[in-house]
Formats: sequence, C-alpha cells, structure tokens
Amino acid sequence: MSVAAAQVGSADVDALHAELLALLGPRGVSVDRRVRERASVDGAKMSPIIVEQLPLGMADLVAFPTSAEQIAQVVGAAVRHGVAITPRGKGTGNYGQAIPMPGGLVLDLSRARAVVEVGEGVVTAEAGASMVSLEQAARETGQELWIYPSTAQSSIGGFLGGGSGGTGSLVHGSSSMGFVVALDVVHAVPDATLVHVEGEEAQAYLHNYGVTGIIARATVRLDPVHDWCGYYASFDTFEDLLRVLRPIGNLTPTPRLVSGDLPTLANALPEDPAIPADRASLRAILDASTVEQATALVESVGGRLEDVRPGPQPCVKISTLSYNHPIEWLQKTSPGTYFHLEVGGHALIDRLEEVHAVFEGGMLHIEAQYDGSPIGMLAGVYASPEQVYAGIDALRALGVGVHSPHQWHVDFEVDRTRALAARNDPQGLLNPGKLVTERAPGAGKTMGGRTTVRAS
Repeated sequence: MSVAAAQVGSADVDALHAELLALLGPRGVSVDRRVRERASVDGAKMSPIIVEQLPLGMADLVAFPTSAEQIAQVVGAAVRHGVAITPRGKGTGNYGQAIPMPGGLVLDLSRARAVVEVGEGVVTAEAGASMVSLEQAARETGQELWIYPSTAQSSIGGFLGGGSGGTGSLVHGSSSMGFVVALDVVHAVPDATLVHVEGEEAQAYLHNYGVTGIIARATVRLDPVHDWCGYYASFDTFEDLLRVLRPIGNLTPTPRLVSGDLPTLANALPEDPAIPADRASLRAILDASTVEQATALVESVGGRLEDVRPGPQPCVKISTLSYNHPIEWLQKTSPGTYFHLEVGGHALIDRLEEVHAVFEGGMLHIEAQYDGSPIGMLAGVYASPEQVYAGIDALRALGVGVHSPHQWHVDFEVDRTRALAARNDPQGLLNPGKLVTERAPGAGKTMGGRTTVRAS
C-alpha cells in the first residue's frame, strides 16, 4: 500500500463523496454499509490459502459511473482527494483482485455497459458490458467473439483486467493476447481523461488488476459465426474419455471447447440427464458438421453419445461448466475440503495416475487446447499452504506445468507492470496491495491472458 493510500482520512472520503454526489447523483454513489460490504468481496473464497491469508478491507464508498467518460471523471476526483481506487467488474474473479485492501473507493463499472459499435471483425464496448451481451450483439451481425470466459456474465473490463482465460475456438486458444485491438484507459492523475491505446501498447494494461490504469472501454476481435452445438458424451472410465479428448480437439472445423471430468467430479455438477451419474463426462462445443465424427470417436472407445443441443444458449451452459467451475461445484458439495491448481501438459494424460496421487483425493478436470497439449484444473484435499507448494514441485517433476491461483498479487509481466504503474499512478492509488515486490511460493510465469501451465 502506498503512503498516500495509507494516510487517507475520513475528511478526504467525505469530500470525495460530496463531489461524486454532484457528479453522479444520489443513485451513483453510496456509503451504505450493505452496499460497501457487497462491493468488497469477490470469488476469492474458492482458495483456502487466500481465505486464510488475504489482507481484507472494506470500501469507504462505492461509485457507479454509467459511461467511460464518467469513469475518468470519478478517477480524477479520487486522485484529487488522495483516495485509493479499487476497480470492480462483476466481482466474479477468484484472486481477491476486487477487494479494497486499504478501503477507499470501489469503482463499480457494472453500469457502464453500453455496446458502442459492432464493426467488421471487431466490437467496441464499455467496461461493464457483459461478455454475453457482446456475443449477442456480434451474432446479430453474423459474427462471434474470439473467446469468452467460463463465467459468461462477467464484464469485458473485468475479464481483461483480471487474471483471465476463456473459452474460445481452439484455433485462438484461451488467451486474450491478440483478442484485444484497442483500449480506452484511465490513469490516476487529477485531470484524468480517456487515453486511447492500441496494439502492443494496449497489452500492457491486461491482467494486472488495474494497477497501471483502469480499462474504461475495449475493442476486441470477432470471427464469423459458427454453427455451434452443445455435445455431451459419457464413458465407463476417465481413461476411456482421455483416449478421445485430443482427437476430438483436432476435428475440423476446430471445436470451441472440449472438456471432461472423471465420474466423481462429474457427480458434483448440476443434475442433467446428459451427465449421467457415476460415468466420466465429456462436454464439448462443436461445429455441427463434426458431430458424426465426434460420435464415431466416442463409440470407438466404448463411450456413448448422451445429447446434442444446438444453439448458443446450450453452448454457453457448457462453457459455464469448464475451466475452474467443476472444482467450484465440487467445493459446494464438500465445503472447506478441496483446493485447486491450474495444470497443463501431456503428462496429464500420459501420467494420470501419478498426477492424481500427488494430493489426497486428487481429481482432474481436463480440456483440450489449441496446440494439442491439454490443460486442466487439479483438485485435492486441502491441508496447508506448505502441502500445496510441495505438491506443485512434485507435479513439475512429473512434467506437469503448474500455476498456483492462490495469490492476490499481479504475476503477469511484473517488471513491465511496475514501471508503467509508476508512470501512470504516481501516488500509488490504483488497487493498492496488488502489486508487490516478491512472488508467492508456487507462483508461475505468465503468458497471454492465462498463466502458462505448459511443461517446459
């Protein structure tokens, strides 16, 4: 936390509140305790390590700008009063990035949700626009997003500013690098305005929790729309499922998502006749023209087709059961028991028994990836941080790439981020506590929008 953020007093907050009331009106800013409490939490409870160790804080006030221009005005006002600013999208992140450690202002961007323009190959929207609304707007023009998150209702600003990865055609992978064409960002200066950045310059504002500048508007890439369908299959064993994961991922046209769970983990998912009890579950978003090929692959290893559901809504539903969401459902069935790690590499398939054996109760959720090397989430019974960090070393010794999600600080391009933050936020007011000098045990290098989990 910066000195400026640490020394803010009630008089500064009161003065900022008065200025924001004049700017946003009484519905645009709140000091109500219930509002402040809701704005001061995110999905960090998914990590027992973060829950035990994260320095918590509560907002002194919450602002709700309704446009990119108002976002800049609010930031400028907070800087003039020396009040810390924690940006917040939909609060669906799992890393504590939206928790206001020093208090101060939570800048809730969820009301700045206009989809500004859909062009040829691009869409521009304000930070609070949901990824689903962008996908819907793009589909009206015969296009679709390159990628969208497993939490499909998350906002574009939060998705790009957080430690995100997403469901996307395996042609593009899950990384948002290359997805972003341009950004309008706001720096922490008294006369804050929208600063337009494009290309490589825009990449420096991604996945750093707003510490280099707050994303107010984004332009991202679109593809021509596909005839996607939701595809469900099941297998006697997880090993049978793994035999077809990569071949299905290699179908042409390339799937948008191919994911799978062993029976115990599939049993924790929401009840669905297409996910039968006690069977390994494969769920995919396939081009409709490849359904017969996928079914032939499934049946070649003794699996069975459970359902094919055409249309965008079934596909979104399948996406919400990808990435870390199956582990989250597992945690709901056994509260306080499990933790998770992001993992990747061919060893997940080739050395599955050893991977599962690293942690008590080890269970793998797996997904095909654009380069053929699978990624996934590994669940285990939680005992202590030391057990988790020792397990990370053991997994890497097996050839598994690992990233620990049990950290709340920026771990993507840290040196670049620190230099840019010093220039754009001289008082250290942007999301204090999230940019630190030391990496936590088990932290991994990052690449793209998702931390690298490939084995070296």
